[in-house]
Amino acid sequence: MHGQGTGLRVIARDAGDTGRAGDGGGGGESYDGAPTGGVYRASPHRERIIDGTLTCLARHGTTKTTVDDIARQAGVSRATVYRVFPGGRDEMLAAVVDTEMARLFSALGVRLGEAGDLTEALVAGIVEASTRISNHPALAYLVEHEPDVVLGHLAFDESNRLLATASRFTAPFLARWMSPSEAERVTEWATRIVLSYAIAPSPLLDLTDPSDAEHLVTTFVIPGIDALHRAGSRAAIVITPFAVGGRPTPPGAAPTGTTARSSTDHPSSTVPSTTDHPSTTVPSTTDHPSTTEHAKGAIP
Repeated sequence: MHGQGTGLRVIARDAGDTGRAGDGGGGGESYDGAPTGGVYRASPHRERIIDGTLTCLARHGTTKTTVDDIARQAGVSRATVYRVFPGGRDEMLAAVVDTEMARLFSALGVRLGEAGDLTEALVAGIVEASTRISNHPALAYLVEHEPDVVLGHLAFDESNRLLATASRFTAPFLARWMSPSEAERVTEWATRIVLSYAIAPSPLLDLTDPSDAEHLVTTFVIPGIDALHRAGSRAAIVITPFAVGGRPTPPGAAPTGTTARSSTDHPSSTVPSTTDHPSTTVPSTTDHPSTTEHAKGAIP
């Protein structure tokens, strides 16, 4: 989530690489910080150092964690840490963000790939992401003790890059049931929902609970998607204030490629008919979804 064009780094290991703690110097390691064909050559110690950094962050946060702490936790020397991460602590922290995002998206890919319909995919993705975020020790410490560090990645340009990365990775899984442009926007919407409840949890809704997540999806998300397929609709429907690419959309203008489509364009879609939701309108992404009538009561 740092720098323009944030993407996921692919870590490649040589067949002979092994992780040996306490070698004193990290002999035999090789790390090339510059991408070659999108692949980063990794030291056998890289993952262990990243995991050691996560453990230290969960104990002390970013302000009190030192390179010595990380080296000790990873079982390597200070020289090894700097050999793998020449940029020191800042480079390690950036690598931690990249690695944890890659791990999250890898897990999401498995869950989304197993889904049999759109509702199942959305529920599985929301539950998986919410569970990993809420059960992440380092993130929990930072949210409680250093909220500015977390919020800095969820505001302004950093937020746009995070949403764009999430859309690029997960949208293809949803494109089985809608157009690619719709899939990108629905993915961004779902990501906003997950982040919103992660930052400001509600006592009435636990998105780590599959039944709660399914209730939210079927009550709010599916009807919102259904509006994109409203039969006979000619007006563009904006479900997010950002166009594809993360640039703000001027008031009254529709993002590129977001014109509403007829439900006949998607004969195999599992999205329910608009006749099931005659009064549905697209929820605002700036507020938590809410309703006045449903079995579980209003969701804040």
